[in-house]
Amino acid sequence: MKPGGSIGTVFVAAAACAAGVLSPASAQGQPPAWNGHYKMVTYASQKAGTSPATHQKETDFGADFALATACSAATCVATVVGGPAPSNPTIPQPSRYTWNGSQWYTQYDWVWDCFLGDASQKQWSPATSWAFYAPQPDGSLRGTWQTDISAGPCRGTVVMPVAAFPAA
Repeated sequence: MKPGGSIGTVFVAAAACAAGVLSPASAQGQPPAWNGHYKMVTYASQKAGTSPATHQKETDFGADFALATACSAATCVATVVGGPAPSNPTIPQPSRYTWNGSQWYTQYDWVWDCFLGDASQKQWSPATSWAFYAPQPDGSLRGTWQTDISAGPCRGTVVMPVAAFPAA
């Protein structure tokens, strides 16, 4: 992935996961609401996995996002309601994250833009991503963003740590 290219896309996807203020869970076991503004960080410098894209040097990146949580009797969903748009137009919008009992998660299909060097054109390949954000005692969320690229020169898995910090 080219710095500022796919990683920017990845960040927006991941960041879109986490941009709110967490309130304490209720005594009835309700999930913490994810509302407000968060600074989302993707630790691209720590990427791992089986894709050749993991060998490309990148720096960590972040942006501010806003989320709002809505709950029904069975499900709570946090939706990104503000922040920068993804640089990759194939990422579904708005991003939505579902509470699974211990963390917020999302899954989506998109097209990975594989950077092959400055002299080459990007190769676009089908991919599926998952992101998980678990609430922490300090009010932040931490987790993992994983993408499985199913074809092309970047075929394989890319995994990066992610975090969301309440924005001041």
